[in-house]
Amino acid sequence: MTDLVHRIAGAPISWGVCEVPGWGWQYDPQTVLAEMREVGLAATEFGPDGFLPDDPAEKAKTLADVGLRAVGGFVPVVLHDPSYDPSLDVATALEGFVAAGATTLVLAAATGQDGYDDRPVLDEAGWSTLLGNLDKLAMLAAASGVLATIHPHVGTMVENAADVDRVLSGSSIGLTLDTGHLLIGGVDPVALVVKHTRRVRHTHLKDVDASWARRVQAGEVSYTDAVRQGMYRPLGAGDIDIATIVATLEQAGYDGWYVLEQDTILPDRPTGEGPVVDVRTSVAHLREIAGRV
Repeated sequence: MTDLVHRIAGAPISWGVCEVPGWGWQYDPQTVLAEMREVGLAATEFGPDGFLPDDPAEKAKTLADVGLRAVGGFVPVVLHDPSYDPSLDVATALEGFVAAGATTLVLAAATGQDGYDDRPVLDEAGWSTLLGNLDKLAMLAAASGVLATIHPHVGTMVENAADVDRVLSGSSIGLTLDTGHLLIGGVDPVALVVKHTRRVRHTHLKDVDASWARRVQAGEVSYTDAVRQGMYRPLGAGDIDIATIVATLEQAGYDGWYVLEQDTILPDRPTGEGPVVDVRTSVAHLREIAGRV
């Protein structure tokens, strides 16, 4: 078995913890962190603002007290507006990352709107600004010893196959390979990782019910409603070839994190054992893959 098992991390979104207003019931940090350790995760992304303490030292201590390392986190920022400089906001986030011992900045090209169910269309000027900001922010992060990546994400300015192609050809920033968001955006995550293996610097592993993904692509259902209906599945229970993706990365010398994410919208009163059941299933599936690569 490779050292892959020591690079399996979690994210609070698997417990329903999300930055989107009205997303649903959200588990408290104590429960989430304890369950992360229970299922054998080595580290976690931070989650949205307010989930962990704002003070970086307290944030790091909160994780260390339960035996978790800090991966870093998801930072949505407007990148396409020429009148807005995202550097100040990202520099502030980086200070917190460094102080907490985190090493991975996961940028998302925010629309400037709430939620992920709609997005504007970029013109050439907007694309030029976005691509320039990606390289600028990657350099800013590197100066602090932090790896910056761009996360293609439903409902952001980098969502579909054409968007991803423009980012890969027009910038040098590393890629967060989010298997679920790529598939929903119309990108084959297996083909992408095979073709652009070296650009993948961070990984979010999701499995997806492809029938729901197609409905989102067709505009038949919103992203939020599809998540609510269980579009994301535990690893091995959906339609994405997780094993090929992981094997391709490992054989190419990838040494980054595998962050387990099944975006979840929970009802007002969760019943039973809760979302940890699916996370446990995903951990077991990834460990089984690790034994074969």
